[in-house]
Amino acid sequence: MTHVGSCFCGTVQLEVTGEPEAMGYCHCASCRSWSGGPVNAFSLWKPEAVRITDGSDEVATYQKTGFSQRQYCAKCGGHLMTRHPTLGLVDVFAATLPTLAFAPGVHVNYAETVLPMHDGLPKLKDFPAEFGGSGETMAE
Repeated sequence: MTHVGSCFCGTVQLEVTGEPEAMGYCHCASCRSWSGGPVNAFSLWKPEAVRITDGSDEVATYQKTGFSQRQYCAKCGGHLMTRHPTLGLVDVFAATLPTLAFAPGVHVNYAETVLPMHDGLPKLKDFPAEFGGSGETMAE
C-alpha cells in the first residue's frame, strides 16, 4: 500500500509504502509545541518506506536535540515528518497522509499530557523500554 501526502501548500510531495511500524499519540511538550496542538498523532515508518517525491529542494530541517530532526516546507512552513535517527524510524504526521486509516495503539509521554484521553489505549509515562524509556504505564 502507498499513501501520498504533501505540505500545506503542496510544494513538497511525499509517499510512504507498506505499513507503519506503529501509530499513536505523543503528549510531550516538544511535540505539542512543534505541532501547535495539545497532542501529536504519529505514524512511525522505517526510513526506507518514506520518500520525498517532489519539492525536496524546499524541505528544511530543524534539530533542537539529537533525538529529532523535524522537517517542514521552507515555502509554507507546513510540517512533514520528524526523523528519529536514534530509533531508526520516521514519524510522518498522521494528518499529512489523508488516506492512512489512523489506528492508534499507544500514548507516549503521557506524564506530560495537557489533554487527558480516555480511550482504553495504553498510556506510557515516557517511551517503551525498547526505545530507551521506562516502559511504565499510567492510569487513564
